[in-house]
Amino acid sequence: MATPAQWIDGARPRTLPAAVAPVVIGTAAAMAIDRHSWGLALLALVVSVCLQIGVNYANDYSDGIRGTDAERAGPDRLVGGGRAKAENVKTAAFGFFFLAALAGLTLIAISGAWVLLILGALAIVAAWRYTGGDNPYGYRGLGEVYVFVFFGLFATLGTLWTQAGELTWPGLLGAVGVGAIASAILVANNLRDIPTDTEHGKRTLAVRLGDRRTRRFFLGLVLVAVLCALGIAFWYPIAPIALLALAILWRPVRAMRAGATGRDLIPLLASTGIFELAYAVLLGSGMVLSTRLLG
Repeated sequence: MATPAQWIDGARPRTLPAAVAPVVIGTAAAMAIDRHSWGLALLALVVSVCLQIGVNYANDYSDGIRGTDAERAGPDRLVGGGRAKAENVKTAAFGFFFLAALAGLTLIAISGAWVLLILGALAIVAAWRYTGGDNPYGYRGLGEVYVFVFFGLFATLGTLWTQAGELTWPGLLGAVGVGAIASAILVANNLRDIPTDTEHGKRTLAVRLGDRRTRRFFLGLVLVAVLCALGIAFWYPIAPIALLALAILWRPVRAMRAGATGRDLIPLLASTGIFELAYAVLLGSGMVLSTRLLG
């Protein structure tokens, strides 16, 4: 029987910045045009975090029953490591999906953004189908697409839309930037797992690209985030302060470029999550400070 600490570990806390960061940027984009709401921001945060935890437990369950997580370079999983019964992990996943849906319905009802209802439902279905079902798209190299769309574009722009009732170009660039970093977190994870995923037939994008091109792809995603921050400077000149967050990646990226593999890539995964949150906070602060200090 899994301990509370193991259940917390199973929620994969290192990935949670991918849920927080888009809400930070979306709210900052709303603040920059004086249309923000802290209450709606909190609801958006609950939706995003619950969806992230739900997909993490769903991934644990689906990979576990397929045997993909039986041997892995990273931390043991609940099902694959024999820590918890598969059905209990599945129940936990759907419990968090339910909480995400409940908070999402409340957010939509209060904001009147009913157009997001279908998109929200699709986000939950996509979360399960990542590694669940008969033909999971995560096993076909499409996981990064899901992350970019739902934890980049949808989460950021949905947060902005529910508060401001409109979208902005800086908001869109911020969504692309944070989506690229969220995808980079998954790339770092899948780079570490190339050997075991290949063995079990899990054709992630990293498996398809191979080791060298996956490393380059990671750096390319980080570059996209950098360019987005520079682009936002056209409207908000202080926004490039977000580039200070790159210091967090310096050492783990050096290790990655030097050929680190397996468990030696775990610091890269953790640092990329911290980088995403720091990037979002700094970028959002830069947008808001630009309006307050520079008019």
